[in-house]
Amino acid sequence: MQKPNNFDNVQASGDFTPITLGGHHLIIKQVEEQQSKSGKDMIVVLFDMAKGDSQPEYFMKEFQNDIRPDKKWPRAGRQYIVVTDDKNDCTKNFKTFINCVERSNNGFQTQWGDSFCNQFKGKKIGGVFGEVENEYNGKITMRHELRWFCDDSKADDAKVPDARRLPNSNRTVAAPAVDDFMSIPDGSEEEIPF
Repeated sequence: MQKPNNFDNVQASGDFTPITLGGHHLIIKQVEEQQSKSGKDMIVVLFDMAKGDSQPEYFMKEFQNDIRPDKKWPRAGRQYIVVTDDKNDCTKNFKTFINCVERSNNGFQTQWGDSFCNQFKGKKIGGVFGEVENEYNGKITMRHELRWFCDDSKADDAKVPDARRLPNSNRTVAAPAVDDFMSIPDGSEEEIPF
């Protein structure tokens, strides 16, 4: 047998390193406008750990090690933010994202309009990661996921949030899931978007 292509770079099962819980320094890779399933405006933020973070380029490494033919940016490296609520007012999550980007990038001011999404690429932001209980195919798992954005300067002092549990969950939790990818919503590119 010949050595398979990319053998030296593929991550073996069991070599998975979970995201460290707590604060991280992030870099925004892409922001894209989309519609939620209910028809609301939303943005999708793709991010990675910054080079100065304790786990630099975490999601890029996962993406590069994904051997599936339909590679997707890791699920935990994207955040969906609905822009307006049921009253058509700005949501807290959207305002928090904008404020955190502005405070994390000296002199940056959000520009509204047609090129809104492009201005965020490469900008710094902080993020706080915690455990989130998920159910998939009848199995309960705990994932390490972004719980909220914060100012980049506050990432080092961020406390680990309490685990977010599923409603009425008192089932036994399986080990953390290694396959931390999800499908990209319809209409999005299936490959790395940047």
